[in-house]
Amino acid sequence: MPRIIDYPDVLARMTSDGLRSLYHNSGAFGFPPERKTFARGWIGPPDPTIRPDAQAIVRSIPAPHEANLAALATQAWLDLLPGPAWVMPKSHWSYELEFGSKAWLPGLLREIGIDHEFLISRNNAAALEFLVEESGPFARLLEGLLQNLLGSDFSLAWPGREIVATVHHHKQIWWVTGSRELLEKLDPTVP
Repeated sequence: MPRIIDYPDVLARMTSDGLRSLYHNSGAFGFPPERKTFARGWIGPPDPTIRPDAQAIVRSIPAPHEANLAALATQAWLDLLPGPAWVMPKSHWSYELEFGSKAWLPGLLREIGIDHEFLISRNNAAALEFLVEESGPFARLLEGLLQNLLGSDFSLAWPGREIVATVHHHKQIWWVTGSRELLEKLDPTVP
């Protein structure tokens, strides 16, 4: 069953991995501005809001978009990013569970074995940690987020790996890494 990693531990680990918090108490982490990074966007339905200069880094994922995106991200974790995976709101749990995603997120969390009552009072982005053997619940959570997010986004992180991803409410996953080699390995996983 996935477990909750307290936010001070998340912040310490992400900082020690060379990332920085982009917003106080949130799951939004990024690389320092001086660090060269590489990005890739996996998108479901066509999205006219994506800037023309970003089109070169976009890879379209066929329908069913949510299931395929979740399966591909899970496979990328298993193939390229050994170790645990973390899922965090880019805002914080209290906001998501009391306002932003109140109608559906508690049920999705219960489905993967997390009691939302342990998260609802947290005004931070404590991580849900999944081990490799919990890839099924990880994929289910991703698919549920991709199906239901309306205005919020979530983050994915792999402690000890120089890559983060955003689960975007437009049915997209955006990857950012400091490793061109790692980014290029993501492409073969896309159908």
